Amino acid sequence: MTIDRRRFLATAAGMAVAGPTLAAPGGGPAGLPAGALESAAWDTLPGKQPLIKRSWRPPNFETPTRYFGEAFTPNDAFFVRYHLSNIPQVDAAGWAVEIGGDAAEKAIRFTLDQLKSDFEAVEIAALCQCSGNRRGLSDPHVPGVQWGYGAMGNARWKGVRLKDVLAKAGIKAGALEVAFDGADGGLTEKTPDFVKSIPLWKALDEHTLIAWEMNGEPLPHWNGYPARIVVPGWTATYWMKHLTSIAILSQPFKGFWMTPAYRIPKGRFPVVDRFLSQETDANTPITEMVVNSLVTNLREGMTYKANSPLFVRGIAWDGGYGISRVEVSRDGGKLWELAELGADLGRFSWRQWSFAFVPKPGDYVVMAKATNRIGATQTFDLVFNPAGYHNNVVQRIPIVCA
Repeated sequence: MTIDRRRFLATAAGMAVAGPTLAAPGGGPAGLPAGALESAAWDTLPGKQPLIKRSWRPPNFETPTRYFGEAFTPNDAFFVRYHLSNIPQVDAAGWAVEIGGDAAEKAIRFTLDQLKSDFEAVEIAALCQCSGNRRGLSDPHVPGVQWGYGAMGNARWKGVRLKDVLAKAGIKAGALEVAFDGADGGLTEKTPDFVKSIPLWKALDEHTLIAWEMNGEPLPHWNGYPARIVVPGWTATYWMKHLTSIAILSQPFKGFWMTPAYRIPKGRFPVVDRFLSQETDANTPITEMVVNSLVTNLREGMTYKANSPLFVRGIAWDGGYGISRVEVSRDGGKLWELAELGADLGRFSWRQWSFAFVPKPGDYVVMAKATNRIGATQTFDLVFNPAGYHNNVVQRIPIVCA
């Protein structure tokens, strides 16, 4: 069943204010544009805890960083990201995914029950991160949703391997890409439908899933119910929500959300996974996440107790190569010490870490930087790009101990 425009606006706007009314969350990191800081507010979508509202229409809500102290982000606190405003309420009983395309040997469809019964179910821990996470910290500022640190979440995703489903349709020689469409749409016919493609080799990766479950529960509506694509290691632009169709293609897909959208300057970032069929001389599609970290328990400008252990906690992640170490500095980057890594939950999951020291009274600048198993590390200077992607600048958190 599809929600009409009036019902959708009631859901995305009117129903949202029915949740708890809380004080504004401070807007986010100090580096956000003034407008983003002023407009940010706690608000609640149906089925969600109060999140940081970045836009109403389409709904874009950021997870408060306090939830990132957990290994897995609770479903009701998981961030919400949409490009289009007409978001249907999909009935799982009537849902099916259509598979076809010019490079498919035959057209075929599967209901949710068929996916669950006809294929091996698998589960994987993986970070889902918006390509534009931290966009609001770009300097100079760039257009787009002015995200702080919270356009991401870590979860256990359960579903079936995409490659197993594609095999049922058959893949012709010469197949190049696999494209996905979802049930959401624009409010006018002129709005480009949100369709994304990935290279065939990525679609056939054993970790790429059609998922119906998240952290042991059915996907929340705002995170893609009843089924979505999961592409571990790659940014969430490819993780199609409310999946409706899959097309196996012999030519590069040419849609707005592939080009000109979601492109980065070619050769500027140390990524390994490249989307060669979509590259140009100047730019390339964003693909895997770059190595990054986040301090989750300290706040800039806060005062902490001197002469007692101060614990610095955080998370680190990358595009699936695995975190090898996290280093912490308390003096603004002059001296670096190794943090203790938490449990390894899988190479696509973020990894928790901690560091403790006993501060004397005074001012400190706490920093953390992560390095992955192929030697990539965070940067101290922003690699500027017009879309504000891949911001993995090392944080600087001034604190006082007294």
